[in-house]
Amino acid sequence: MKSSTKTISPSTASDGVTTPAAAYIRTSTDLQKYSMENQLTAIRRYADARGFEIVRIYEDAGRSGLRLDGRDALKQLMDDVDSGEAPFAAILVYDISRWGRFQNSDESAHYEYMCSRTGIRVHYCAEQFENDGSTKAHILKSVGRIMAGDYSRDLSVKVFAGQCRLTELGYRQGGAPGFGLRRLLIDEHGNSKGELLPGQRKSLQTDRVILIPGPKLETDTVRRIYQMFVEERKPEAEIADLLNMVGLTSDLGRPWSRGTIHQILVNEKYIGNNVYNRVSFKLKQQRVRNKPDMWIRAEGVFTPVVEKALFDRARAIIDARSQHLSDGELLGLLRNVLETQGSLSGFIIDEMDSMPSTNTYRRRFGSLLRAYSMIGYDPGRDYRYIEINRDLRRRHPHTVTSLIEKLVSVGASVVQDPFTDLLHVNEEFSISVILARSACTKAGALRWKIRLDTGLVPDITIVVRMDETNEGTLDYYLLPSIDMTPPKLSLMEQNAFSLDAYRFHSLDFFFDLSRRAILEDAA
Repeated sequence: MKSSTKTISPSTASDGVTTPAAAYIRTSTDLQKYSMENQLTAIRRYADARGFEIVRIYEDAGRSGLRLDGRDALKQLMDDVDSGEAPFAAILVYDISRWGRFQNSDESAHYEYMCSRTGIRVHYCAEQFENDGSTKAHILKSVGRIMAGDYSRDLSVKVFAGQCRLTELGYRQGGAPGFGLRRLLIDEHGNSKGELLPGQRKSLQTDRVILIPGPKLETDTVRRIYQMFVEERKPEAEIADLLNMVGLTSDLGRPWSRGTIHQILVNEKYIGNNVYNRVSFKLKQQRVRNKPDMWIRAEGVFTPVVEKALFDRARAIIDARSQHLSDGELLGLLRNVLETQGSLSGFIIDEMDSMPSTNTYRRRFGSLLRAYSMIGYDPGRDYRYIEINRDLRRRHPHTVTSLIEKLVSVGASVVQDPFTDLLHVNEEFSISVILARSACTKAGALRWKIRLDTGLVPDITIVVRMDETNEGTLDYYLLPSIDMTPPKLSLMEQNAFSLDAYRFHSLDFFFDLSRRAILEDAA
């Protein structure tokens, strides 16, 4: 899963007069019908037959062809073409679908036009026509581009139908299990294959995942949360404070907040229901929060943690908060928060007991932004990052402490500098820990901006990339200072090999490196 560019040494070219060419190859995450090697073999055969010398190879491995985002190699190719100094006069691609499955066929044509206007022609090596500018070529290319986009749309419909069917059968369709629950892996016959730990995924396509109750302490806590809310009429914020006072943390190892308590009270998975399609992001075009009548629901397919009657009473209390409020009253509450807080965000609204939840505003007005506009408030940008950053700062000491405990458990010695927070491991190397907040672009892609501590110059910087919700961990980057000279990094979901070579789904590899080895005396 990488993007890369390779320059081929002239010594590998064949003898004779040849035209320098670049090869572009891509594999997607949908159907890996053609491997990189197969594409490149076909392209080389085409080049040999027509007198091309491949001087540069651009590779986008594991990249969807739906958009340009994330396709670093194609972006680099277009930059090289646009510079006017590209060391090649032609671009060789396996076929039109490898160039892209853009949902607007004009986008695919646009990138080809950018090449042709600089005198560089794109050749589709496996297509049954020559891209020679003829009327026939234009017609066949247009049809091919439309078919490439249609393929992705058809596949999306089939995948969605399959996921809906699996949901109705009671199988979990991704996502963290949540506090009080765990993920159980089962085979095609329903036999248990063991519990999935955080970060682990199924390895076989025929395997399925279901939710099961977690440890007794957690399930008892979930039931206690419902009892305090329903029977003792304690608000979510007070319940969170009580849990924090006794030192109990959420499933993510973080303190409780009003929002995290609220999510437990409204999530149907705690009564054994399997719900899918709350949010859609089809064909990577736009993230949409669907209305409840579009959700796919299977009731009673998991072992419940709380009784349905108790869950229904909790939902009735929550729904009653806003049912009696008119649109004008809801907007009036929003104005009051704006006057007292100075700004509005989903986090601010959800953390106030006096306010209906953000979901209420979305249901009533279509979206939070529309509610904001109705009171004349323009956020300019999403200010939730302020609260997220504040939360990550609170979580950082706990993350460092957990890291120290794990290092010590594998036999490493760790000393923490009280002034810089650097960790010195085995008196051999130093570590800095960064929690990287995720941000979502308008197109729905995730980005992480990282500021390296160049002043302290740790030997290794452990970057903990947060997931889309900024509540869980997506993965880790172990960045050695010797290779990381820029003070800032901007990471995408998939990056060039120079960065993703340091990417890990867990820190097990790092702990193994830090483990002290016991050497026996030689005889």
